Amino acid sequence: MRIGLIGTGRIGSFHAGVLARHPEVGSLVVADADPTRAAGVAGALGAEAAPDVSSLFTHPLDAVVIASATAAHAELIARAAAAGLPAFCEKPIALDVPGTATALAAVAAAGTELQLGFMRRFDAGYRAAREAVRSGRLGRLHTVRAATSDPAPPPAAYLPLSGGLFRDCLVHDFDIVRWVTGREVVEVYATGSDAGPAMFRETGDVSTAAALLTLDDGTLVTATATRRNGAGYDVRMELAGELDQIAVGLDDRTPLAPVEPWAPAPPGKPWSGFLERFAPAYEAELDAFVRLVRGEAPNPCDGREALAALLVAEACERSRRERRPVRVDEIG
Repeated sequence: MRIGLIGTGRIGSFHAGVLARHPEVGSLVVADADPTRAAGVAGALGAEAAPDVSSLFTHPLDAVVIASATAAHAELIARAAAAGLPAFCEKPIALDVPGTATALAAVAAAGTELQLGFMRRFDAGYRAAREAVRSGRLGRLHTVRAATSDPAPPPAAYLPLSGGLFRDCLVHDFDIVRWVTGREVVEVYATGSDAGPAMFRETGDVSTAAALLTLDDGTLVTATATRRNGAGYDVRMELAGELDQIAVGLDDRTPLAPVEPWAPAPPGKPWSGFLERFAPAYEAELDAFVRLVRGEAPNPCDGREALAALLVAEACERSRRERRPVRVDEIG
């Protein structure tokens, strides 16, 4: 199998390494807006570097992996669809609903496949939680608590391009809540704080956010995120039902120290960031994409899932701005 990869930044370089090691990938062609960076990644992996993205599409490819800057995702998805190529794309498809819908329409018109990079769906903990909910082990689910805490904020230049904390970060929580519970979010009530570095206020973003989500069966979900968690990288989910309660992401590297003197010792070295914490999940999602391209498995995360999560994020952003509950069906 011959795969083209677009984007050789942090996540793109990681994906390139995974694909280069995959037994079913015979050759890999990489491209980037910075051809020198693409050549460096290709050279380290024994892959081929295309001089630019347009040149990559002239190669005989079986599929495309898109890990470029967010602003280019929708156009590249459409180009892959026009070329008849199945595509894997990191989230988001676009930072707004119209751009997302346009890209999805191009895929539908071409009859190709689009798999989205919501890697938490491939994490062992979240998969076990989904099974626990679906099996009835928890009984009627009444409360879910989701949290994503980054140890340090991104570069200031990234913030204007990110879409904001709800679309860039909490969108992962919105997707995984839907996937684990099997329910849809019908209403949100969200707020945020721009306290901390001035760069958040300057871009109209927030550094910490919280959202109360109501699911279509009445289950209540709290989802929180922050850009600066000094204790370390922390991604967790707690699910409480009438029969049992479980947690995802609670292990000896969770940066959460108990204060009771009889409690276990504080955790060891916390996760450094998302690439370390979710490395096995990233590998699993690309393996699933390879199997999809080979016709061996169905699409595990169709592009339309990105639109569903984005609608929740958009509702949260509107709720934050207007200081009121917002129904998801208000978002066009």
